[in-house]
Amino acid sequence: MDQARPALRIALAQVDPTVGDVEGNAALAAESIGRAVDAGADLVVLPELVISGYPPEDLLLKPHFLAACEEAVEALAQQVEGIVAMVGCPVRDAALHNGLAVIADGRVVARYRKVHLPNYGVFDERRYFDPGPVGELVAIGGALIGLTICEDVWWPGPPASEEAAAGARLIVNASASPYHRFKGVERERMVAERARETGAAFALCNLVGGQDELVFDGHSFIVGPDGRTLARAAQFEPELLLCDVELPASGPAAGATVPLTASLGAAARRRDPLPERISALKEPVEEVYAALVTGLGDYAAKNGFDHAVLGLSGGIDSALVALIAADALGPERLTCVVMPSPHSSPETQADARAIGANLGAETIEMPIGTLMRAYERLLAPRFAGTAPGIAEENLQARIRGNLVMALSNKFGWLPLSTGNKSEMSVGYATLYGDMAGGFAVLKDVPKLLVYDLVADRLARCDRELVPSGVIERPPSAELRPDQRDTDSLPPYEALDPALALYIEGDGSREDLIDSGLDPADAHRIAGLVDRAEYKRRQAPPGVKITTKAFGRDRRLPITNAFRG
Repeated sequence: MDQARPALRIALAQVDPTVGDVEGNAALAAESIGRAVDAGADLVVLPELVISGYPPEDLLLKPHFLAACEEAVEALAQQVEGIVAMVGCPVRDAALHNGLAVIADGRVVARYRKVHLPNYGVFDERRYFDPGPVGELVAIGGALIGLTICEDVWWPGPPASEEAAAGARLIVNASASPYHRFKGVERERMVAERARETGAAFALCNLVGGQDELVFDGHSFIVGPDGRTLARAAQFEPELLLCDVELPASGPAAGATVPLTASLGAAARRRDPLPERISALKEPVEEVYAALVTGLGDYAAKNGFDHAVLGLSGGIDSALVALIAADALGPERLTCVVMPSPHSSPETQADARAIGANLGAETIEMPIGTLMRAYERLLAPRFAGTAPGIAEENLQARIRGNLVMALSNKFGWLPLSTGNKSEMSVGYATLYGDMAGGFAVLKDVPKLLVYDLVADRLARCDRELVPSGVIERPPSAELRPDQRDTDSLPPYEALDPALALYIEGDGSREDLIDSGLDPADAHRIAGLVDRAEYKRRQAPPGVKITTKAFGRDRRLPITNAFRG
């Protein structure tokens, strides 16, 4: 029979580790565990693979890396007293597993092995790990707790259902769940559904921070057995989330199919109740902006860049990148380079200078007209007898890319490219020109969303950062007189939905036509996307914010004759 006991105080340590920094990650875990002890917690949960960082990719193929992780967990365990800690880490036995170390009384008392290994989208876990056989239970002060890791709870059924059937009234889930638009709400709704299905409370602790293309949004939470949210951490911010959860003390059910691997004591103590902490969720566009700021900020910090540089054209894309960079790094750590050509309008150049000044970033000017003429003279003998075209236009972008890269090389600055997903999708970007850079902030951001992000950021500011002309002016690369993007592309109002269907939805040309697109436009858009694969393969990394980003998510061959 279930027996009443004081509430279990749970701490979810939503932290930002760095892949490969085993020593630093272990220190981060130790600091979080210490804070949880100070807060009177009985149990502290850290995210999936927090010791190695996530995803560690082929570091997991290095035996000495795995040994370093194991040594770090053993050393960490010796520091843990007065609390039960659950720490994500690789686990080796006859095979390698994505694991969760249960630590108490100065030692590792159990090691859970993840059952469901995702192998889709950005995930390659079956490349490295073998699945665990079954769920596991641990008892803390007589209360049964089921162990899971991330994907283990994304689908109904085992291991969580079997753990609940065996008597678990709390299911712990250590997660490294990457962000895309609306993912956090989807994740919380899904776990609430699992809680109602099983009749158990769920505590999900997610990573926060950026790792190359991926961003982890945090948004850790605890839901009750009825699916009601009891506590929620902030999005995109490290936090130690505390919550008291009432759990009955009981033994495993007769005939339980999951093992009880550890029975641990917990002080039966009455404490002052905690204030409710249910962090408000950001609005959808603000959430994307926060993801981009987090991704850029962590990419710079974790790779040792203390300054960034970008070409500022006066267009909407470079304006957004400048806004994000100023928020992520601080305007004092940003240099904007204005590089007017003979085709640059006075309005766009004035707007570029105004953006740099409004942000408080260093703004330098390097006119490229003389360089363009030098290139043209050098190429004139080979170009003789041909009509001017895209080769001449792209000289401007490549000169600008050269100058930005020269500043990067000289001063060790992170060069930011400014192309958006719509442009990269159809190849409306110049290799070694506007695609040049170390980080492509808008790589996964469609053009229409660029406008929404700028509008949202400006609405949250009490002063002008971007002149209205930048938003109102028709989009143009300004590589020839009176050029407009619509000279080469359908309007973005038609292009962006078509790209979402063809790329994120894996649609066909017929699907584009069925969606209402003119057949000629459908075949043209699909052809542009297919032909631009070689360009995208050479693009810098950028933040994933959609369900299918170029790079880790969408992996198509460059040499590809299929036209579907």
